[in-house]
Amino acid sequence: MKTIQSTIEEKQELEKIDKFSGLLIPQKYKSLLDLPITELAILKIKDFFQTNLSFELNLTRVSAPLIVKSGTGINDQLNGIEKPVSFKIKAMNEMKVEIVQSLAKWKRMRLADYQFKPGHGIYTDMNAIRPDEELDSIHSLYVDQWDWERVISVGDRNLKFLKSIVETIYSTIVRTEKYVSFLYSQIKPILPDKIHFVHTEELEDLYPKLTPKEREYQITKKYGAVFVIGIGSDLKNGSPHDGRSPDYDDWSSINNEKGYKGLNGDILVYYPILDIALELSSMGVRVDPNSLKAQLETRGCQERKDLLFHKKLLNGKLPLSIGGGIGQSRLCMFFLRKAHIGEIQTSIWPMEMRKKCKKSNILLL
Repeated sequence: MKTIQSTIEEKQELEKIDKFSGLLIPQKYKSLLDLPITELAILKIKDFFQTNLSFELNLTRVSAPLIVKSGTGINDQLNGIEKPVSFKIKAMNEMKVEIVQSLAKWKRMRLADYQFKPGHGIYTDMNAIRPDEELDSIHSLYVDQWDWERVISVGDRNLKFLKSIVETIYSTIVRTEKYVSFLYSQIKPILPDKIHFVHTEELEDLYPKLTPKEREYQITKKYGAVFVIGIGSDLKNGSPHDGRSPDYDDWSSINNEKGYKGLNGDILVYYPILDIALELSSMGVRVDPNSLKAQLETRGCQERKDLLFHKKLLNGKLPLSIGGGIGQSRLCMFFLRKAHIGEIQTSIWPMEMRKKCKKSNILLL
């Protein structure tokens, strides 16, 4: 026989789920800031965060492209299967171009152009369209993030250095949350002072019966903020923790005495508004010629070796680097305690989703 409490919990769970499987509706939600104040807060957060990030990582701001030429290997396929928006330019003999999905490889080529030395890098405002993206509380067709890349030395291609960069980025996130709380007293800091590190292999051992996303949820709720290391290589079960394209992050190199693989990962924080593990950043030490060859072979993409970016890398024309992307709308959503990313950015949403959100006091832009 069902108890009143179990009936309430079932109802709450059902209210989270509809035809948009990732649409989460918090109970009795009300935004802490009205729309005009929200817009001002977004500006303040972006200015504060990028100023601190560029100072801490020694990054110079550069302009970024919205489109790149097709067939060069410069655009990113993310998990390796997402197709970019493409079109032909009439004024250039019908040359085919693509709207960027991220700038991981473009940034590395730009570092070579600027001839930066180890310890110096770039960052930019990356705006992209991802037509294959699922639409839910934290995913949109429109992607805006700070894309950054920094030159490193051979001696920096290790787990210790990766962790030091992660800690620097996370400390900037914590500092920004405190700044937001100072500006708006109704928003209280919730992030822990330190970030916890865990390998995907360790997560598999800790939670063997859970899916990768369920593992992320459990570990992130426990520690508040986590960096999951080694995303892309296969685990014991024969599948990777999550997909990664084979030609930017190094997810195949052995990184410790236990034989764990990967010099990349994701920054996750626990977000109580939606009761989820929220990914704020994906980053990593980039492939060198050896790891690029290995990963292309593992994923059966050896034909990419003939593309412009890949040939430059394999021929030693690109610097070693570390880099990543930090979601602008995601970060603002977290700091301002919003229930939907559409409260931060303007995008296209299904009408049914708009209606359901409006009914629950979630006003999509």
